[in-house]
Amino acid sequence: MRIGIIGTGVMGAFHVKLLHEQVSGATVAAVADPDLGRATAAVAGIPGAVAFADPRQLIECTDVDAVLIASPDFLHAEQTLACIAAGKPALCEKPLSYSVEDAERVTAAHREVVGDGVPLVHQGFMRRFDPGYVEQKRVVDSGVHGRPVMVHSVGRGVETGPGATDESVIFNSAIHDLDVVPWLLGSPVTEVSWHAPETPSSTGGGLRDPFFLLLRTADGALSTVENSLNARYGYDMRSEVLCETGAVAITEPQRIVTSSTLAATADLPEDFRPRFAEAYRLELQEWVTALNEGRAPTLATVEDGAQATRVAAAAVASMRSGGAFVRVAAPGAGINAGAGTASVVGVR
Repeated sequence: MRIGIIGTGVMGAFHVKLLHEQVSGATVAAVADPDLGRATAAVAGIPGAVAFADPRQLIECTDVDAVLIASPDFLHAEQTLACIAAGKPALCEKPLSYSVEDAERVTAAHREVVGDGVPLVHQGFMRRFDPGYVEQKRVVDSGVHGRPVMVHSVGRGVETGPGATDESVIFNSAIHDLDVVPWLLGSPVTEVSWHAPETPSSTGGGLRDPFFLLLRTADGALSTVENSLNARYGYDMRSEVLCETGAVAITEPQRIVTSSTLAATADLPEDFRPRFAEAYRLELQEWVTALNEGRAPTLATVEDGAQATRVAAAAVASMRSGGAFVRVAAPGAGINAGAGTASVVGVR
């Protein structure tokens, strides 16, 4: 399977390396980036791989069988639509869009092309492939601890990237939690409420950081999402599901704890790459294998991506309204009147 990758920044270059070195049944055929020098450097040493400055050239290239979209967030919907129009399978990194309307346009175009056939587009929510999250969901789904009643999902990073806004943090980072909480519970988010300390952290870089989201799901559960992207101490993702008779928590990222000189220490990763490298590899391998076999991959769907955008838009609306619960729009309905704009501009 000849894969073309749009975007050769941190995420795109990471995918190039994984596909070339650790995924079987695929080859990196092309990359595209407005910075042609960066694109060329990303595929240096990969025989036959070409670099384009224009993503549309990659999408239309006859030597590219499928496209992985790892460009800046604001380009995802447009480039996904271009792949659908070209009939090219695509895996789009999160988020699908910062706009509910654009997400609806993508899902409508996708339905028109594939109908009830094999999906053409999938969404890159890699936590669904992380061994810890997979095992957590397996135990919760087994019912051995009774019904799940609450999820606590925590996302802490070292420092936000340049150009981050309060809105983009929700759409780009917290969106992982907005997908994984309903995935763990098997129930969609129906309402969102945003809350933050009156005095943000001094390390927050002007953002309202950290913040909490309260999520109500259709099964009646109430869950929390903590997002603190300027925690400084390390990249730390946590998840605990509270069930009726037990709790199921992921123990990552500490795999090894060293005890010495009256202290116990554990290393923390600096960013997403060491923590979720295996999740990304497993996700890419499933995508490539399914494409080669002509079946539907078990990845998140484009509809899952659109739903996460709806939940994120409701979270932004709650933030702008001072923390009120905001109902998540139904598919095709846009965001409910008075909740705030459904379209948010941000920078990766």
